[in-house]
Amino acid sequence: MSVSKRKGKWYCRFQINGERHHYLCDGAMSKQQAEQIEASLKFKIMQQQNGVILKESKDIKLKTLLDDFLQYSLINKKSYQSDVYIVGILRTYFKEIYANKLTLKELEKFKKYLLIERQVSNATFNRYRALLSKAYNLGIANKLLKENPIQELKQMREQNFKIRFLTKEEENNLLNVTNKYFPYLSDLIICALQTGMRRGEIFNLKWSNIDFEFNYIELLETKSGKSRKIPLSDKLKDILNKQTHLSEYVFINKETKAPYTDIKHSFQTALNKAHIENFRFHDLRHTVATRLIEKGIDVVVVKEILGHSDIQTTMRYAHAVPKRKIEAISVLNSYT
Repeated sequence: MSVSKRKGKWYCRFQINGERHHYLCDGAMSKQQAEQIEASLKFKIMQQQNGVILKESKDIKLKTLLDDFLQYSLINKKSYQSDVYIVGILRTYFKEIYANKLTLKELEKFKKYLLIERQVSNATFNRYRALLSKAYNLGIANKLLKENPIQELKQMREQNFKIRFLTKEEENNLLNVTNKYFPYLSDLIICALQTGMRRGEIFNLKWSNIDFEFNYIELLETKSGKSRKIPLSDKLKDILNKQTHLSEYVFINKETKAPYTDIKHSFQTALNKAHIENFRFHDLRHTVATRLIEKGIDVVVVKEILGHSDIQTTMRYAHAVPKRKIEAISVLNSYT
């Protein structure tokens, strides 16, 4: 036994299988009590070394897990920029909290913060939860932690998919506004409506992706991980031809000479001026899908243009076009 008293408190120091240990004998009022605590500590450590019980996790800050996650995201995920934004919110909220001491009660408070104060959707909350859970799982894989408390935090039920698309009148109103106040937005919107490309695909579109000789865009970095080719329409070629070649990217901010990364403010302002409600930039993609299906384009072709990995995703747009259902029933009616 090697216990000692310093400043009115008892401490023990010992070595087991080459590992040195030094502890405060918390609660000990005498040398005998300190020796008893030391004996129990030794027994516990021997059980841990022999694998009888798990070793206790060392204190590790949540921001360390988030830093490691971003390194993983940078190499392995296409949603890196989105992950950076979410991690920023997490860092600001949890500050210096230790990852191994995060409780379900604190997680529920964060859930309330997102849903009530920030008013995010259920789907967005689930993305925050998924990112946190992945960060913990990476920590476990790296031997930093033993448990993932995020598993105790229930996901929110997401609403059924609801399609919102532009009517022709809304499109005209929106373009009239953007032509007047935000000309660069008009180019981005027309590109979206002529290709069905995702916002990130448009922002990252490079001149090297465009073949003007054979009239197509080839996207190499896509959400599905598969490249796809989209034919160039005359309207889109007009838009592309008026862009200045100041960068390898097609659509760039003329002030920064860099590709766009965020247009939320200007796009929402344009929507307000055009009196268009409940609409997102991503809904331009929905608009393309709906219009193609409405005009009778084969659903497989629509799938290839939009780059859906699953035909069922494309079929959701077919369900959203009642006109096609009426035409289908008319075909049956002609047989009676």
